[in-house]
Amino acid sequence: MVERRRGPAWLTHAVLMAGVAVFAFPIYVAVIGSTHDVGTIGRGNLPLTPGASTVENYRQAWQHGSGERVRGTAVARMMWNSLVMAIVITAGKITLSLLSAFAVVFFRFPFRLGFFWMIFLTLMLPVEVRIIPTYKVVADLGLVNTFTGLTVPLMVSATATLLFRQFFLTIPDELVEAAKIDGAGPLTFLRAVLVPLSRTNIAALCVILFIYGWNQYLWPLLITTSRGMDTIVIGITKMIGTGDAQIDWNLIMATTALALLPPVGVVVLMQRWFVRGLVETEK
Repeated sequence: MVERRRGPAWLTHAVLMAGVAVFAFPIYVAVIGSTHDVGTIGRGNLPLTPGASTVENYRQAWQHGSGERVRGTAVARMMWNSLVMAIVITAGKITLSLLSAFAVVFFRFPFRLGFFWMIFLTLMLPVEVRIIPTYKVVADLGLVNTFTGLTVPLMVSATATLLFRQFFLTIPDELVEAAKIDGAGPLTFLRAVLVPLSRTNIAALCVILFIYGWNQYLWPLLITTSRGMDTIVIGITKMIGTGDAQIDWNLIMATTALALLPPVGVVVLMQRWFVRGLVETEK
């Protein structure tokens, strides 16, 4: 047996720390920039230490979203829109994926595999291909500038359906028969057996889908036209504008720092479940 040679531990840690620094430094600059006044940033001599305008910048961004040159929506409103969108999309995708995978695996009906492959083939169609007909349907239903129009078209997930289906296929037939003998109906079996066994998968998907919903840009850009329905990503884009004129970078950086908090919080709080859902093989 050939023994694998490993490099020195300090080299591995040095490479990892360098990678972290490359990704973290722009975030650090944004956080530091959010603590200085607009003049300091505009002059191009931004220091790497916190400034004295932290409270004022964050208060102004949170309550008003407007500065000397920027007229935007309050960050509190935009974050609420993004939070509702992310939570509803996450819950909807997981619920629909669980039910569709459950039907495909445990029920016998004509063209069962055909319907599954129809769901799976939607992965081959990028969002840009489906965006125009989807918008037409939502607009005809009068759902523009509504949370319904913002969330419902994004609830279906072929990826989550595939993951749940592959896990459900590993459920032994003896467990299904035992549930039938105990008098459990289909929904009882789903609620009392399959959902608890799938909790790590659900937790991992919650993290991924929440970030997916929070970072949505193209669909909210099309379906929302009023300031009151702006999500945080759309709001930051509108605050930057064309970049031709001077803008309030301190407010934009404060908004960016606040926009990072919910996704980071979800990852930190669910880190253990997220890792287990990705690497655990025995359920």
